[in-house]
Amino acid sequence: MFKCINRTAYITRYLKSKGSGVCVTQGFRLVSSVPLRMTEPAVRRLVTEIVRSPEDKRDYRGLEFSNGLKAMLISDPTTDKSSAALDVHIGSLSDPENISGLAHFCEHMLFLGTEKYPKENEYSQFLSEHAGSSNAFTSGEHTNYYFDVSHEHLQGALDRFAQFFLCPLFDESCKDREVNAVDSEHEKNLMNDSWRLFQLEKATGNPNHPFSKFGTGNKLTLETRPCKEGIDIRQELLKFHSTYYSANLMGLCVLGRESLDELASMVEKLFGEVENKNVPVPEFPEHPFQEEHLKQLYKVVPIKDIRNLYVTFPIPDLQKYYKSNPGHYLGHLIGHEGPGSLLSELKSKGWVNTLVGGQKEGAKGFMFFIINVDLTEEGLLHVDDIIFHMFQYIQKLRTEGPQEWVFEECKDLSRVAFRFKDKERPRGYTSKVAGLLHYYPLEEVLAAEYLLEDFRPDLIEMVLDKLRPENVRVAVVSKSFEGQTDQTEEWYGTQYKQEAISEESMTKWANADFNGKFKLPMRNEFIPTNFEIYSLEKDSPPVPTLIKDTAMSKVWFKQDDKFFLPKACLNFEFFSRYLYADPAHCNMTHLFLWLLKDDLKEYTYAARLAGLKYGIASGKSVVFLSVKGYNDKQHILLKKIIEKMATFEIDEKRFDIIKEAYMRSLNNFRAEQPHQHAIYYLRLLMTEVAWTKDELKEALDDVTLPRLRAFIPQLLSRLHIESLLHGNITKESALSMMQMVEDTLIEHAQSKPLLPSQLIRYREVQVPDGGWYVYQQRNEVHNNCGIEIYYQTDMQATNENMLLELFCQIVSEPCFNTLRTKEQLGYIVFSGLRRANGVQGLRFIIQSEKAPHYLESRVEAFLYAMKTTLEEMSDEAFQKHIQALAIRRLDKPKKLSAECAKYWGEIISQQYNFDRDNIEVAHLKTLTKENIINFYRERLTVEAPKRHKVSVHVLSREMDSCPIVGEFPAQNDVNLAPAPSLPQPILIQDMTEFKRSLPLFPLVKPHINFMAAKL
Repeated sequence: MFKCINRTAYITRYLKSKGSGVCVTQGFRLVSSVPLRMTEPAVRRLVTEIVRSPEDKRDYRGLEFSNGLKAMLISDPTTDKSSAALDVHIGSLSDPENISGLAHFCEHMLFLGTEKYPKENEYSQFLSEHAGSSNAFTSGEHTNYYFDVSHEHLQGALDRFAQFFLCPLFDESCKDREVNAVDSEHEKNLMNDSWRLFQLEKATGNPNHPFSKFGTGNKLTLETRPCKEGIDIRQELLKFHSTYYSANLMGLCVLGRESLDELASMVEKLFGEVENKNVPVPEFPEHPFQEEHLKQLYKVVPIKDIRNLYVTFPIPDLQKYYKSNPGHYLGHLIGHEGPGSLLSELKSKGWVNTLVGGQKEGAKGFMFFIINVDLTEEGLLHVDDIIFHMFQYIQKLRTEGPQEWVFEECKDLSRVAFRFKDKERPRGYTSKVAGLLHYYPLEEVLAAEYLLEDFRPDLIEMVLDKLRPENVRVAVVSKSFEGQTDQTEEWYGTQYKQEAISEESMTKWANADFNGKFKLPMRNEFIPTNFEIYSLEKDSPPVPTLIKDTAMSKVWFKQDDKFFLPKACLNFEFFSRYLYADPAHCNMTHLFLWLLKDDLKEYTYAARLAGLKYGIASGKSVVFLSVKGYNDKQHILLKKIIEKMATFEIDEKRFDIIKEAYMRSLNNFRAEQPHQHAIYYLRLLMTEVAWTKDELKEALDDVTLPRLRAFIPQLLSRLHIESLLHGNITKESALSMMQMVEDTLIEHAQSKPLLPSQLIRYREVQVPDGGWYVYQQRNEVHNNCGIEIYYQTDMQATNENMLLELFCQIVSEPCFNTLRTKEQLGYIVFSGLRRANGVQGLRFIIQSEKAPHYLESRVEAFLYAMKTTLEEMSDEAFQKHIQALAIRRLDKPKKLSAECAKYWGEIISQQYNFDRDNIEVAHLKTLTKENIINFYRERLTVEAPKRHKVSVHVLSREMDSCPIVGEFPAQNDVNLAPAPSLPQPILIQDMTEFKRSLPLFPLVKPHINFMAAKL
């Protein structure tokens, strides 16, 4: 896979005046807006000529303020949500030497009160009440803050947001609490191989280079050590903010319904006052990998049972060459997956399964070029040979020289992608644009990442010249190195051994010769050429309609009437009674699909590059297939996938490799986060039939090659197919595509329809009134606990859905503010709804150093306190919550695939309520405060008659046991809300017995009459 990897690792918080447009090329459009009469000197420069996609109907204006801040204003009269983001061009590489994580800690602290709005949850509460949300991330060079909010409330949200950059409080008590959130965030990442390897790469370069710093920070770096050294962290935070939070390092992007003039006026008032301290943008002209850090081999022990090879070369910063992008050109070829590629050759030898190649950003002044592969058992024994093949391929590129046709093809792909770009969600869009403002001229910010204009063979050769054995660094990651290492990385405790690469290997690689198996990619036949938009059929319905309903298949069809791009989404659900019959069948389904995708990789890679993607996955008793992207060549890809499915021949060598990889993936589940384990165990408990990871592992020995070969025709022998074909397609082409799918399966696999009685869906366990069950397990890898508490409320129906969703809306912000911000239970604190198999309820998920029964009591204390909150809530506050939920629910999908996902969700749940949002919001608006209080009293309080509760407690690796319930004297702490006295729950000793003893809910009835749904 070709990859350009951006901006190191992110450390993230968890949780119109019309212009005239002129087309300049097929793919780019210049936007000119009415010039602003400048009465204020706040703006130094105004840019109206901004290159944008011809399909982009929004208005844009670039501003450069007198204080150096750059801003992009976006006026979109149709947006449901407004949004803003500010990116400060300072990150963890600018942390003081002795205070690791200060930039990240500063990011956390800015959310917790400002001089103008001192209440620590003022910002989050305002957003929550107005259908908004917020987040932020810190990377090596950037700290990026962003939010969205209902369009009427941009001004209020922006005012609160702007204070982050004008007058933060850095309150002492907040600081003492929030350091725990940062520590908990680091603890969450401690056993994550990606974070461990990232820090190891930093640690094994120049120790005096800022790149080597530990960016997240933890309690040691932000509290214990500074305390010991007499450093006042609050003063350091103030100093960091006053030094680096300078207007000239800020990029701002604001999107709203207002006209550009109105947005400009709003932004000038709030951000024109940010001080310009003329801080130079940090530059790092020296590469962190100097000669002594090259020609080195690192043998690394991972947490999960993974085997990877990382080959890295230091290269100069190529950012300024964005219009010729030599790194992109080389990544496109080295990371290619088609016939004749490096990956194809390594795969045919049985050494690797996947490959990622391309440029990776470092910071301003340096970059890396990487080639990463996963290793099979055999591949681990051939690391030298794999790298030799890499140098053979690189040598081929040198010998053949830069090819203009390859560059032109990349240019074509970029141009089409930009021309038919999907509309972005406001929050993600403003966050991205704010960051890009630091790198590109205002005129080009929207188009810069798609602008391939100049073929520069000299630059391609310059980068190629860096990809030589004398510049290489190699890391091999494998459990087989356990007990053979002699070094430990400081922050994550990663075990590794460093040794110089042997002269023998260096000589061999330097003399890499011609390999006849390697070929440049063929011209991409999947690049679309037909962009015709089909005219809407007469009386085209606003929701999907059933255009075919037979024993073999149901076809739902919806012609796109909103986005008018040459794209379509084809979704298929193949229902078979054999898929999930027992753990062995479940394993065979997984292996069949994995082998199928593996086999299709070469063929489908060109389609993926050309914006045509497919996905195939299994659910319970179903296989899902989707094909999404440009509709021009979609049918060709679909036909190939179905033919391959129906005629699949398993390669013995690939079977052995993929079976071993699948077994490792089952084993690696043990190293997932405790909160993910809690979610998994609850799903096992609540679903009628669910095979556990242990049951699947035990059954895997039974899966032999002959058995899998016999299983595939059995799987395809009896099927029911339900599909949704949605987008720029006609009813005739939709029917003919489905006919092609059926004909192919009938011809090659002799498929016949399933009997209606075999179309059985699994159901959900029904918890009895007043029931409370607790299930405990231990996570043997992480030193954190996890908990999921589930209050099962009812089956899905309009009234029940809205009561639950409104209650979740009301508790969401107070829950985070109480349990995360004030009580600091952990970094991951979540409340929301859980839905499965037509049944729903309220759930809380927490990951924490504290014991599960303590977390349980704090959740109960919070729920208990909600009684007063609800009773004392004013009508105005209650209506705000109704309005906020209505806005969230009616937020229009921004692109075809998002709209399609909503409809497809209705189909696969067999509820078919295609107008659900409008129906449910209309009902929502009739709900009263009394309705919510009754819902709370009946279903959620400790004494509620219809309370149905299941708790999953995941213990940390250090805990042998833990009580299932307890009283805590510490709850006499005046700052803690009292917890109610809890009854004794039933401990689930045996999952099967638990399920056997309880009834099941029926399935939800479909919302529509199938006879009426047919046209």
